[in-house]
Amino acid sequence: MHYIIEESDEILTTHSGLALVGRLLGKTQLASRLNAFDVPERSYTTISNRGVAYSYLGLLCQGKSDFDHIEPFREDESFPDALGVAHVPSSPTLRQRLDLVAPDAKRRWQRAILEESARLLRIINIPLTPIVLGEDKRTYLPLDIDVSPFDNSGTKKEGVSRTYKGCDGYAPIFAYLEQEGYALNVELRTESTHCQKGTAAFLVQSIRYAHEVSDIRPLVRMDAGNDSVENLKVCRSEETAADFIIRKNLRKESPEAWLLTAQQHGTCEQPREGKKVYRGALMSPMKGLEKPVRMVFEVIERTMLSDGQILLIPQIEVSVYLTSLPDDPSVVIDVYHAHGTMEQFHSEIKTDLDLERLPSGKFATNDLVLHFGLLAHNLLRIMGQESLQEQDGPLRKKAQRRRLRTVIQNLITLAAKMIKHARQMRLRLGRGNRWLPVFRRLYEAFG
Repeated sequence: MHYIIEESDEILTTHSGLALVGRLLGKTQLASRLNAFDVPERSYTTISNRGVAYSYLGLLCQGKSDFDHIEPFREDESFPDALGVAHVPSSPTLRQRLDLVAPDAKRRWQRAILEESARLLRIINIPLTPIVLGEDKRTYLPLDIDVSPFDNSGTKKEGVSRTYKGCDGYAPIFAYLEQEGYALNVELRTESTHCQKGTAAFLVQSIRYAHEVSDIRPLVRMDAGNDSVENLKVCRSEETAADFIIRKNLRKESPEAWLLTAQQHGTCEQPREGKKVYRGALMSPMKGLEKPVRMVFEVIERTMLSDGQILLIPQIEVSVYLTSLPDDPSVVIDVYHAHGTMEQFHSEIKTDLDLERLPSGKFATNDLVLHFGLLAHNLLRIMGQESLQEQDGPLRKKAQRRRLRTVIQNLITLAAKMIKHARQMRLRLGRGNRWLPVFRRLYEAFG
């Protein structure tokens, strides 16, 4: 079959799903807040702060992070209409504007993005799946906090240093609401920064955002690098009250000593020959805290490997968790293990939004870009989760959440014809498009 390639006078778009992004952004006050901020070194700007921010969000929601990717959309009629902006900035304008506003000592842009993101989640009334524990059916909303290395090898970007993964890059810290995976907070950090430095303040902000999104009590889950007394004080404070499970860094504590403790205070199970598992809990005072902390432990003693190999010296594996939960040790340990799910959310931000190799050479600008990435992540997550509420889409496989890449492929990059007639705007999708019912339902729901 031989095709004749022609240009049409009709307005066709390959990203009609940005209309959903525009509807969601219209529910926030982000545009008015950003436009109220002055631009340093500029008394007048042709492109508003809203135009810059929304245009970049439109890129990120397509999985594009590089500033140069904005150029093809400057002549695209559907792009500004979908996002509700008058003008689309050029690549240099986009880069320069973010460079100018990012170093603000008050972090006004970053704060506005985080606050409006949390407010949007509240307004949309997103379904959140709590953890239910105990006979009294206590409900908790998991709040997972951890760092993730971003590989930026081969660059001379500001702040790049060696990561614990063996590559040069950054180590930003994230806060997510499980189990749906909405992002609440983010902060770009250099890898040379200790994971606990500034984490107490970050934790305070994250808990407050969690309270803004939902009335369910947060359950903070953090890794061993954050077993600081400062974090425990934050969780016990009346202003930022939250329950917690924080893995303890054993540092120089002896595994043999923990085995003796487990034998005295724990219960023993033997899942197979040569393997004993001790689980238990005890109250332990910590310097700097008025009240002792409950420590849940799991000590595994192996005298034989699973293949039958007998060990001359027993292997001792120790895991200890600081917690405020009163539940059985095995329950606390299982709840903490779900903390690892956030690695999937890290991966989506890195790959699906193309943000692992950050686009700017300036540290402050990359921090602002990461905040835009958090909002784009939530916009796509809202669309994905809302699409699961009814069985009107072609994907019938039962899922707890849609991956961001799936949302981009099926709801953002939808081909459509844009029609302007009689003071009305129409998006006409192709006949037989299986995603049309979902698209129409989401557009009406976000109205």
